[in-house]
Amino acid sequence: MKNDFRARNHPAYWAFLVHRVSGLALTVFLPLHFWALGQALGGEARLDGFLRWTEQPLVKFAETALVLLLAAHMAGGVRLLMLEFLAWRDWQKSLLAAATGVSIAAGLAFLLNLV
Repeated sequence: MKNDFRARNHPAYWAFLVHRVSGLALTVFLPLHFWALGQALGGEARLDGFLRWTEQPLVKFAETALVLLLAAHMAGGVRLLMLEFLAWRDWQKSLLAAATGVSIAAGLAFLLNLV
């Protein structure tokens, strides 16, 4: 039982968990995205109403979370590809920190662009 806890406290486990959760969250978002794009098919007034709704602070926060999820999923995917196709080196442990840093930087850059 003690080894199980240690395995779940390892940075690679957290990278795995973030990659899976971000992938699931993006899967939930995708139909909503298609629905939003479909608002343009309902006419200009319908699309304008939807775009006005997206100016709410909670929606802006959700957009920032979405960018953070996208960045985390992309960085985690790149990290996994590097682990798959490159020979193992000790510096690859640092890829976890780099993936986290890139994700947070992308989210913050998007948030600063909104302000």
